[in-house]
Amino acid sequence: MSVLLPLEDALAQMLAAAVASSAVVQRPLLDALGLALAEDVVSLIAVPGDDNSAMDGYALRAAEVSGALPVSQRIPAGRVGTALQPGTAARIFTGAAIPPGADAVVMQENCERDGDLVTVSGPVTKGQNIRPRGQDIGVGETALAAGRVLRAQDLGLLASIGHATVSVHQPLRVAVLSTGDELREPGSGELQSGQLYNSNRYTLGGLLRALNMEFIDCGIIADDPEATARALQKAAASADVVITSGGVSVGEEDHVKNQVERLGKLDLWKLAIKPGKPLAYGRIGDTPFIGLPGNPTSVFVTFNLVARPFLRKMQGITEPEAPALQATAAFTVNKPGWRQEYLRVSVQQSEQGLVASKFSNQSSGVLSSVSHSNGLAVVPPGTVVAEGDSIQVLLLDLLT
Repeated sequence: MSVLLPLEDALAQMLAAAVASSAVVQRPLLDALGLALAEDVVSLIAVPGDDNSAMDGYALRAAEVSGALPVSQRIPAGRVGTALQPGTAARIFTGAAIPPGADAVVMQENCERDGDLVTVSGPVTKGQNIRPRGQDIGVGETALAAGRVLRAQDLGLLASIGHATVSVHQPLRVAVLSTGDELREPGSGELQSGQLYNSNRYTLGGLLRALNMEFIDCGIIADDPEATARALQKAAASADVVITSGGVSVGEEDHVKNQVERLGKLDLWKLAIKPGKPLAYGRIGDTPFIGLPGNPTSVFVTFNLVARPFLRKMQGITEPEAPALQATAAFTVNKPGWRQEYLRVSVQQSEQGLVASKFSNQSSGVLSSVSHSNGLAVVPPGTVVAEGDSIQVLLLDLLT
């Protein structure tokens, strides 16, 4: 278990073991944003429900446009017209149903109205400016598939087919424990020599809430084997997944790894990545466990690389991993490493395309390196990077 695993192997092992939660809840649409669909949504109606006009104008028969046509009726949106009399036109507005007999709509800008007569200029073809019934969604069509994370536009789509509620996977409950006698909570007073404010609690809480998961704050564990065991057991009993920060390295005060092995099983430990080598995965009883490193930057990086896709799959999401893109490196890496490195970068659009700029200090203890970045540039083992090289970037935030 001391052999360092490539990230791809570790992630494949973890994702294979991640089983989507069977807990399903019914949510009103506005309360379902960011959650994963638990089942396919099949439309029972056609959208639009009738052939309708794509613009304001006149509905008519394309073969009858020569000369002036009497305007026989007026059809605003929400009203249903009568069958179009031969040799006439109907004044029609955007979204209104096409009257039986009409096969084209001419926009009002191409028409000249004189009293009750309208003259059309330019060619007219059948189907012109008509949105056919079911153009958006047909009866029996799958509007959205299970596993999709609902976005604002998806809520609108579901509303358009008459859904007021939707079945989604119940948000995961994730227990987070911080380890280290040196940790103090912000607001608890001034730090003494050797003490640190517990930033990992807030980083992890924010990351979990951004995934629409329930953050169970289990506080700080003392550097004591029995206290660690009690805290882990309590967390496992209250959550779907347990995440710790710190306590999984090789130091004498790192008790989390040993206690997980005692209470359950450790499936993997140590990854061939930088930052974030001392990462652990296993189970406390039947509850999945992810042990993240203690350094603040390592916590952020390993959460996004490993914990995030694992949690998203358990949440029932079908595409759990972060998107990747190619960008031009605005930096150099002159010394090849033996582990795959994830550099904190800011990706911006330029005249030459996407450019990735490296944060100046890449130490795993420098939290500002992730606060001022929106992506992780991937540098494979044994690789050097020259300025101008194309490099893969895992996008973690919107482009700035």
